[in-house]
Amino acid sequence: MSVKSPAGAETCQVRCVHPEAVAGTRALLADDATYVRLAELFGALSDATRARIVHSLLQQELCTCDIAAVVGITESGASQHLRVLRSLRLVQSRRAGKYVYYTLDDAHVALLVQVGLAHDSDNTGVDAGIGPNAAVAATLMTAGQRAGRSSPGTDGEAE
Repeated sequence: MSVKSPAGAETCQVRCVHPEAVAGTRALLADDATYVRLAELFGALSDATRARIVHSLLQQELCTCDIAAVVGITESGASQHLRVLRSLRLVQSRRAGKYVYYTLDDAHVALLVQVGLAHDSDNTGVDAGIGPNAAVAATLMTAGQRAGRSSPGTDGEAE
């Protein structure tokens, strides 16, 4: 049973740790380095400009100049953001003569952004323009729900 705390957060009425639940959940956790990398990944996407760059790359491959124009920043600024995204393997680059083109590194990056945009759209009612690949995210979420999971990619049964 829970009650509202003064700050409005739900808290247990009785303080009790459930050892089996704690042990089982701890066994499922990854090592600390994994969570550091995960935090870095979300940290990179927590910058609105970098999130816009990644969203732009959902649609097509773009060169540095085009990315700067789409997002509305200088080419130097775009390069700095792309350096961060490249270091975290969110984007990859290829040189074609005097141009450097960027794409998303893999489908996981696209899915992460699409799910985030779909979540925001559900909460705000604003179409985020996630494009035709949004069906992939919706399919994965539906498959997870059919399997009794609360979110895609989690192992566990429905409560």
